[in-house]
Amino acid sequence: MDNKPRRGLGRGLDVLMSDVKKINTVEVGEKGKRDNLLPIEKLQPNENQPRRTFAAEALKDLASSISAKGIIQPLIVRPLPDEPEMYEIVAGERRWRAAQMAKLDCIPVIVREFDDSEVLQVAIIENIQRKNLSPVEEAVAYRQLVEKFGHTQEKIAESMGKSRSHVANTVRLLSLPEEVLALLNDGKITSGHARALIPCDDPAMLARKIVEKDMSVRDTENLVAKSADGKAGKDKRRKTSKTEKNPDTIDLENDLSANLGMTVILNHAEGNQNGSMTIKYGTLDQLDELCRILTFGNVNSQES
Repeated sequence: MDNKPRRGLGRGLDVLMSDVKKINTVEVGEKGKRDNLLPIEKLQPNENQPRRTFAAEALKDLASSISAKGIIQPLIVRPLPDEPEMYEIVAGERRWRAAQMAKLDCIPVIVREFDDSEVLQVAIIENIQRKNLSPVEEAVAYRQLVEKFGHTQEKIAESMGKSRSHVANTVRLLSLPEEVLALLNDGKITSGHARALIPCDDPAMLARKIVEKDMSVRDTENLVAKSADGKAGKDKRRKTSKTEKNPDTIDLENDLSANLGMTVILNHAEGNQNGSMTIKYGTLDQLDELCRILTFGNVNSQES
């Protein structure tokens, strides 16, 4: 039996990191000298990085900080088997981008051996723990952990130091239309606004109204409640109009049903001249009889 310790989310990034074999630090500079620096051109980003947006202004601020103080936290990288001397960024792409803006030649790294699934997990955990992800990116990251690695929401919540309800509510954001998710990603509405819109029939329309009127989350919740009450009232009125029929209409339904030997339903709103009649047949023979009646206009005649 393989007694190798299982790798997983555990209690977060520290546990995952400590459970993976560390490679020797990379040789750079003078021959024989070991250092944890890599030339910046030897690194490339991870295409599965959960973070998709990098705000230009924030990158400029980070680049200025790096120019003044350097990179305090090393990047986590792994060697690329198909490209000798090249490394893929597991965590720290934002720092790598800012370091390029700061025109650094080399940057500090921690080199690890990770498989593809571990790369994604570490990237997700690192971004979430640093609060570098937007609510939508965080939701996608949680969903990836569930769908690609089979983690439960409870396990994710424990690893992230979040409540299970936070994880569940965050993932539920992905049920919203793309237009609403774009507004959330751009910071035009908050997670609180978005969560309030989840049960709505037309969340995009309400989201536009929220942005237009600069509504608070509480105002949004009230708007959603009023919208739900209005829909419930319309549904109730619609249902009432269907069930509370005029007695004369009911008598006519019964007469027609008895004459045809089939169920007849009349939909006729009071005060209108128009409506509809539905005839339900139970067998193909009844359908044939109905077609004959409609063609020849004789209910009581029978074919010999």
